[in-house]
Amino acid sequence: MAEIKNWILTELDIPKDSNIIIGQSHFIKTVEDLYEALITSSPTLQFGIAFCEASGDCLIRWDGNSRQMIDSAISNAEKISAGHSFVIVIKDGYPINVLDRIKNCQEVCRVFAATANPIQVIVCETGQGRGIAGVVDGFTPQGIETEKDQEERLGLLKDIIKYKR
Repeated sequence: MAEIKNWILTELDIPKDSNIIIGQSHFIKTVEDLYEALITSSPTLQFGIAFCEASGDCLIRWDGNSRQMIDSAISNAEKISAGHSFVIVIKDGYPINVLDRIKNCQEVCRVFAATANPIQVIVCETGQGRGIAGVVDGFTPQGIETEKDQEERLGLLKDIIKYKR
């Protein structure tokens, strides 16, 4: 019977004013399809993609349109090193602008997180390889939202996505 050899808590690095998206896929064509989804989403979006291949050469495949975002995606994918996982780092855009496109890629099985918060990835390691068990996104709640907090939240939404309420 196979056993878990090790649990690893991996802290990822997100460049300033950027967001990271962590997911799992199933096919080497993931890089091309994610690239297409991102490049057609916005003319100003800067991004990098890294995909941990789980068979064959088992390479970290990559692409993007910004060397800084590509390097960040590769570095974070190396830290995770879980088969068929992918890391996307974006700047000059928000995950809300691209998540539907990413989730609709036929190779994508799941998205674990999309955030600008400090993030930790919980990785389990077996004799076969590594897999993502979950993520810790940001911090523990410190209280309950007040009416003033709610007004501030709605104001922020109006500023960043032109939310109307």
